[in-house]
Amino acid sequence: MDIRILFIIGTIALILGYKFYTHFLEKLLEIKKNNPVPSKYKYDGQDFVPAKHWMILFGHHFSSIAGAGPIVGPILASLWWGWGPALVWAILGSIFIGGIHDFLSLVISVREGGQSIGKVSQKYISPTAGKIFLVFVWLSLLLVVAVFALVCTKTFIEEPRIVLPSLGIIPVAIIVGLLIYRFNFSLISSTIVGLSILAMLIVWGQQYPILLNKTTWLIILFIYAFIASITPVNILLQPRDYLSSFLLFTGLISMGLGILLKGGVSTYPFIKSFSSSQGGWLFPMMLITMACGAVSGFHSLVASGTTSKQLSNEEDAKKIGYAGMLTEGLLAILVILVLLKGLSGLNLNLKNVSSSQTIKIFSYGFGIVTSFIWGSYGKFLAIVILNSFILTTLDTATRITRYTTHELFKIKNKYVSTAIVVSAALILIFSGTWEIIWQVFGASNQLLATFTLFVASCWLINKKKKYAFAFAPAIFMLIVSITALLIKSFHFLLNKNILLCTISIILSVLGLVMLREVFVRRNYERKNK
Repeated sequence: MDIRILFIIGTIALILGYKFYTHFLEKLLEIKKNNPVPSKYKYDGQDFVPAKHWMILFGHHFSSIAGAGPIVGPILASLWWGWGPALVWAILGSIFIGGIHDFLSLVISVREGGQSIGKVSQKYISPTAGKIFLVFVWLSLLLVVAVFALVCTKTFIEEPRIVLPSLGIIPVAIIVGLLIYRFNFSLISSTIVGLSILAMLIVWGQQYPILLNKTTWLIILFIYAFIASITPVNILLQPRDYLSSFLLFTGLISMGLGILLKGGVSTYPFIKSFSSSQGGWLFPMMLITMACGAVSGFHSLVASGTTSKQLSNEEDAKKIGYAGMLTEGLLAILVILVLLKGLSGLNLNLKNVSSSQTIKIFSYGFGIVTSFIWGSYGKFLAIVILNSFILTTLDTATRITRYTTHELFKIKNKYVSTAIVVSAALILIFSGTWEIIWQVFGASNQLLATFTLFVASCWLINKKKKYAFAFAPAIFMLIVSITALLIKSFHFLLNKNILLCTISIILSVLGLVMLREVFVRRNYERKNK
């Protein structure tokens, strides 16, 4: 089938999903422009700061949720099981699970004063559920911070030309933030200034590569993550992610135009295998491998951790929460189609593709598809775009982990809580522990999404509103996550990997305990109607 047709079908499906579901959700939740939002009535100039324009907040939100997952995940899923299942899951998962998950977590957090979903679970499920959620979230976030710092370090070492534009955007963002919020420059003029400097940094990066070792880069990145976590959001986080979003949208638009103009018929199989030697069974392992391209629990942490504290009015929730997830679904679709377009040009052993090779495949395919725009610079631009995903996720995850540390351990001092987060993540990296847990991280991320949908269901029940549209996906994702974890635990047991086997079983038990807490709460609410 011509990849242009696949792109058009996927895009139309996402647009229709947005039109249908946002209308339903807004009516159900009684979304109104004048409803109070915590960014205004809890304004503190630090974390609770209303975004000056919804596009600025969308830039932060989308840049933060779209890490390397929606690029690496769809590529691995396509290579192991075929492009068909990956494409279908990207479309259906984004519309019926991921979009609902992200929208509800954002709106519920706004309605609950900007509290995290973990904190909300204590009130609307039980104290036990809240503790499970917070512990699970804290550990998961430490992994996110550690893994993304390490991936970023690897990209800097392998392609030193991207360092200047990747890190140079930080002072540029501060300048843009000051222009908008301190000197009251218009959004358009401030954006032009920021993008002009960023364009020069991209050009200079080609001429002035920066070479440092792994340890030095890690120290630099964690110093940045520490500072970014405690800096007021309107000074760094909002403008940085806003500028980064232009890179991300440049990539999306370039890939879309390239696919539409160049097209091409792919001979790669729709379904390659129902059981991959590397990935396992198509169900449930493909769904876990795709991760962020369809649904991700990390998104709820961003939505309720930083985005809800910056939302200036409730009507923007659909454009930021639901549309943000659909945009990530579109990214996953484009990555799959870029893979189909560029795969034939690479001489790879497709039966043994590592995660490092997926970056190579993406940059090569991106270069082919966008050559009519960027010429030979396409592959370089692809890595710059990917790294912008990684860095924005790193600093946002550090900030959210600081919030979670405060909620879990009652540490109010932001410097102490941030130091704990950064130190713990560094220990994970240098001890190598993150590499052991990474194999089950995909399943834990989906289990986190399950927890969020359970919290949303109980919140809806408490508010006397329909909840099946959230509860049904929660049950489905629980089955997917726990099945995947049990399969993994059996595999680890056979290979005498007791640590991974134990971790997989513990995560499964936590999921079942959360399910029990949800049913107890649901029955209680029904009896007290």
